[in-house]
Amino acid sequence: MTVITGKFLATLLLGLAVSTSSLAAEPVTPKLTDKLSQLLQKEMRAVQGGMASIHSAMVMGQHESVAANAQQIHNSFILQQELSEQDRKDLMSAVPEGFIKLDKEFHKLAASLAEAGRNEDTKEQHKLFSKMTGNCIQCHSKYVSDRFPGVKSSGN
Repeated sequence: MTVITGKFLATLLLGLAVSTSSLAAEPVTPKLTDKLSQLLQKEMRAVQGGMASIHSAMVMGQHESVAANAQQIHNSFILQQELSEQDRKDLMSAVPEGFIKLDKEFHKLAASLAEAGRNEDTKEQHKLFSKMTGNCIQCHSKYVSDRFPGVKSSGN
């Protein structure tokens, strides 16, 4: 598992980790261990906080904060630090390839957003933050629709 893969998996699996039904297009929740569920919840809360901080910083022109929070999302290593090799295997067997693709995209966008923050480029920050949000919506609508039935993807 790549570092990038671990990052976004943690980000988007919170809903899967805490859900009990399996209405998602590709149900993952039933395959998660208790340890994975707890770690993914922890990571999701951290990313959610980071995204909220980025939004506030963007609209206030606090470029350094945008860069720092986006970099922190990009560099989130909770899964890498706390998973055994068996846990990694269990996680990879629970998630489809499309989910991993979204993971990679999300963290690539976070790295780009950090760069836009360092460059004090508000327009680019807005564009990238919007893409990150769209990535979250796409994943939640497809892989965690049991947890977030009201989230509908625009087909991205």
